[in-house]
Amino acid sequence: MTDKHFTEPGPEQFAAEPRASHALRVAVIGASGYIGTNLVPKLVERGYQVRATARSREVLEGRRWPGIEIGCADVLAPATLAEALAGIDVAYYLVHSLDTSGDFSALEQQGADNFAEAAANAGVSRIIYLGGLIPENADSQHLVSRRITGERLRKGRVPVTEIRAGIIVGPGSYAFEVIRDLVNNLPVMVTPRWVKVKSPPIALENLLEYLVRVAELIETAGQIYDAAGPEMLSYHELMLQYGECVGKRPFIIPVPVLTPTLSSYWLRAVTSVPTPIARALIAGLKLDIEADDGALRRLVPQPLLTYREAVAAVFDAERDNAVAARWTEGVLMFRDYNPNFGYYAKKAGGTALAQASPESVWAQVAAIGGDNRYYFANLLWTVREFFDWAIGGQGLNRGRRHPTELRVGDTIDSWRVIGVDPPRRLTLGFGMKAPGAGVLEFDIKSEDPQHSRITVTAYWHPAGVWGLLYWYAFSPSHALVFNGMARALAERAQATPAHDVPAFDTSSSTISETKPLSESSK
Repeated sequence: MTDKHFTEPGPEQFAAEPRASHALRVAVIGASGYIGTNLVPKLVERGYQVRATARSREVLEGRRWPGIEIGCADVLAPATLAEALAGIDVAYYLVHSLDTSGDFSALEQQGADNFAEAAANAGVSRIIYLGGLIPENADSQHLVSRRITGERLRKGRVPVTEIRAGIIVGPGSYAFEVIRDLVNNLPVMVTPRWVKVKSPPIALENLLEYLVRVAELIETAGQIYDAAGPEMLSYHELMLQYGECVGKRPFIIPVPVLTPTLSSYWLRAVTSVPTPIARALIAGLKLDIEADDGALRRLVPQPLLTYREAVAAVFDAERDNAVAARWTEGVLMFRDYNPNFGYYAKKAGGTALAQASPESVWAQVAAIGGDNRYYFANLLWTVREFFDWAIGGQGLNRGRRHPTELRVGDTIDSWRVIGVDPPRRLTLGFGMKAPGAGVLEFDIKSEDPQHSRITVTAYWHPAGVWGLLYWYAFSPSHALVFNGMARALAERAQATPAHDVPAFDTSSSTISETKPLSESSK
C-alpha cells in the first residue's frame, strides 16, 4: 500500500488549529477499552489536559488515573456527546466492537456519524481515529467495518487523522494473548492454515507514541497512515519466537481442515480469549497484511521494537502494573503473579436486589465465612474444601480473625482478603489448590434510597488447558451458587434492623500489594 491522502481539506477546516502540546485539551472517547486504558496515562505524561469518557463512568473511576477529568458518553446517544467534547481541541475516537453478532457494523456507522456531528458542533479541531490495517480484498466484516467507520468520520466537518495498525504486541492485546495462551498451554499444536498469514506486528508503546505525537502535528490532519513494526511475521513465527522468549519450543502442525468457525471453537477450548473476539480475529486472517509506514515514521521518528523486544516490554509492563485497586482484567496480582496464567478471565456471577441500605448489605458481606459459612449451598462449599484438604491444601482451615471486621491480608477460611472498600466492594483471593488463580468479588450499589443491588462475581484466570477444564467442570453449578448467594445476602440484609448494623470506616479503600493470591496454585 502507498501513503494515503484521501481528504483534501479546505482552509476553513484548519481555522481552529490545535494549541501547543503543553496546552492541548484532548478527549479520549472509548477510554475504558484496551488502547484507551493505555493511552490516557501517556497523554497525561505528555502534558495534555485529558478528559476520559466511556459508557460506564464507574469503570473509569476504577482506573484511578491522577490528573484527568472523567466523563460518561455513548456515541449511540448523541445527547451525551456535547458535554464530553465541550472545550476540546483534539478528540481520540477509540470506539470499535469485536462482537460480530447482530448488525454491529450499522451501529458503528451510526456512532461515527453522531460523533462527527457532535465534534463539529463543539468546535473540536481534529479527530484522531485508530483503525486497522486492511488487505485490499478483505471480506472480514470486522475489518471492513473499521474502514467504513473511518470513512464516515471523514464525511464530517472536522479533519480526521486515521492511524491503521495490525497486530498489537502488548499485555491484553487480543491477538497477542491468543499467541501467549497457545504457547503456554500446548506443547504440540494442530493449527489452522491462518497461522501462515503474515503481518507487521507493532509494539504497544510504539503505537501509543504515534497516537500521542500526531495530535501535535497539524500536517497530519486529513491523512491516513499505516503504523507497523520493523518485521513481517506469520502467527507461526510469532508463536515460535514467543516460545523462545519463555523457554518453550511448541511443535506446530498446520492443517487445512479447520475452518474459521471451527478455529474459533478450537481457540475457545485452549485459550481464555473470549470466543466472539477470537472469531472476529480469525475472520480477518485470510490474507497477508502489508503496511507502508514510511510517512508516519518520518513524522514521528522513534526506535521501533522488534517482536522479541516487544514481548520483553510486555513482561516489564505487567511487573510494573502488578497492583490494582479492584479486580481488573489481566492485572498480574489477580493472576497469582504468574504471567503464564490466562490474561483474560472466565467469569460467572449472580445478582439480587435488597430492600436495604448498602451499609446493611455490607454488614452481611463482611461477616461471610467462619461460623456463618457462605449463606447458600454450604454443602457444595464443604465438598470442595474437603477435596482440597485431601490433596494437601488448606480447604479445612476454617475461621477468621474477627467475626465482622475485615482488613487486607485477613484470611476467611481458605480465602484471603485482597481488597476492602466498605460499603461498596469486597475482593477475595482464592486459596485452594487449583490450576489457575481465582477472585471472588462482592459489589454493592445503591439503586435508590430504599434499595441496594448486590452482585457476586467469580473470576478465573486459567493455568493452561487444565485450568480451562477445571473451570468448565464447575460451570454447571455457577449460576445456582452465585445467584443463590446474592439472594441470601439480600434477604439477610432485609431482615436485619438498621440499628443492628455495625459502624465501619468508609474513609478509604485498601488493597493487597504483596504476596500472590494462592501459593498453592504455583
